[in-house]
Amino acid sequence: MSQAIDTLEHMFEHEQVSPVSAQAFSANAEALSSEPSGGATPVRAAPERVAELQSRISQMQSRTLNTKLIPTHPAIGQLLPGGGLQQGSVYSIDKSTMLLMALLAPPSAAGSWCAVIGVPEFGIEAAARFGVDLERLVLVPHPGDQWLAVTAAIADVIDVVVARPPTRASDSAVARLASRLRQRKSTLLMMGSWPQSEAMVSLGESRWHGIGAGYGHLAAREVTVTVTSKSAARPRSARLWLPDSSETVRAYNDHEGAKSGLTALPELTVLPELAVLPHRVSA
Repeated sequence: MSQAIDTLEHMFEHEQVSPVSAQAFSANAEALSSEPSGGATPVRAAPERVAELQSRISQMQSRTLNTKLIPTHPAIGQLLPGGGLQQGSVYSIDKSTMLLMALLAPPSAAGSWCAVIGVPEFGIEAAARFGVDLERLVLVPHPGDQWLAVTAAIADVIDVVVARPPTRASDSAVARLASRLRQRKSTLLMMGSWPQSEAMVSLGESRWHGIGAGYGHLAAREVTVTVTSKSAARPRSARLWLPDSSETVRAYNDHEGAKSGLTALPELTVLPELAVLPHRVSA
C-alpha cells in the first residue's frame, strides 16, 4: 500500500497525471484507503496521505476543466495550441519587443494587469501605441539575482507576466513556478527558451516598408510568425503586419505584396583616388 501511494505521489510531483488517469487514480486511492494493512507495522499516516492525494486529484481536474484563454490577437491565436494563450501556462517568446507588445495588448485592453520583469529596454510609449494600458502595467527593469522569486510573487497578483531570465533555473524551481502559475491562473511569457513551455513563438523573415529611393521613413513591417508546440506535429506559421502603416497588427494578405516595399539604396559612386603630393622634409 505504501509503495502504491509513493508511486502516485511521484507522478504528481513530475506532472505525469492526465485527467483520465486522475479518475483511475482516484478510484485506486479509495480502494487503498479501505484496504486493511497486512504488514506487522501499521501505516498510520496512510489514510491522511490518501485523502491528500484525492484532494490534489480534484484540484487538477478542476484546473483542467476550467482552463480559459486570455485575449489573444486572432492572427497569432490561430497558431497557438487551443486557439490562444491559456491561463496558468508558460510560453517562450522570441527576443522581439514588438512581438511581445503585440501579445500584451489584447489582454491589457480587456482589463488584465500586465507586468514586465527584467526587460529594461521595454518602451512604454511604444507599448501604449500598440494598445497596452499603462495604468495597468507594472515594470521591474532590474530584479537582480532574485528574479525568479520576484516573478513568482508578481504572478500571484498579476494576470500576464513577462520575464527574461538572466540565468538558468533549476528543474525544481521551474516545477514550483509552473505549479504556482496553475494555481493562480496567471500566464507567463518567457523571453527566450524555457522548460515546460506550452509553445515557442518566434519571428522569421522580416521585411520593412516605407523607404523610397534613398528617402522616406520606416512605415510598416511584414514578418513571419512561427509557433512550435509539443502538441503539434509540425510548426505553424503565418505572415503578419507587425505593424502595418496604420500601426495595426493584422494578418498579411497576398495582394498587399504589390504595395511599395523596402527599396535598396542606389549604389554609391566610387570616387577616384586623390593624388598624394610628396612632402618635403626640411632638416
